[in-house]
Amino acid sequence: MNIWRGERPLILASQSAARKMLLTGAGIPFEAIPADIDEREIQQSSGIAAAGDIAAMLAERKAAYVSLRHPGRYVVGADQTLALGTRVFNKPTGRAEAADQLHALAGQTHALYSAAVVACDGATLFADVSVAHMTMRALDDAAIEAYLDAAGAAVTSSVGAYQLEGLGVHLFELIEGDHFTILGLPLLPLLKFLRGEEMIAI
Repeated sequence: MNIWRGERPLILASQSAARKMLLTGAGIPFEAIPADIDEREIQQSSGIAAAGDIAAMLAERKAAYVSLRHPGRYVVGADQTLALGTRVFNKPTGRAEAADQLHALAGQTHALYSAAVVACDGATLFADVSVAHMTMRALDDAAIEAYLDAAGAAVTSSVGAYQLEGLGVHLFELIEGDHFTILGLPLLPLLKFLRGEEMIAI
């Protein structure tokens, strides 16, 4: 049974494999069209410091950018940020920065924020920010190097240098939060919105 009732598929303003997997698993048809924006420049020029607010702002910018270029379509923008106290982390640019992030996070509990925004014709119709708290194991240099060797280039594709759905699971001793939030998309609030729009039959 096809549960989708929308006239056209959603647009996902992201190329994230995890977000694609979540929407596919939920039976939501979509097209992936990433937003061509400079996230770090937007973040720096915004003056916003709180990690959750940064995620919300970037998700909104992505959704608005793509929706203005695809009139009449519902576009999902998403973003994820990580904070250890007041320090906000971005995706590492290489192995050395990934190692630095892991050294900082090891033995600590950090907050992982995931934001989702739905926009149509540049107007925000839905917005949500969810948070998970992640406690990383105490890791010595050898453990960090072994992880970096095993994970390879994937460490630069996610904030904090880990992907929980992959080898990153070995880094943690306690996780408190929604599985979907950890993977980068607060799926349950998004599905509730889509049901309210009569786009889902279930």
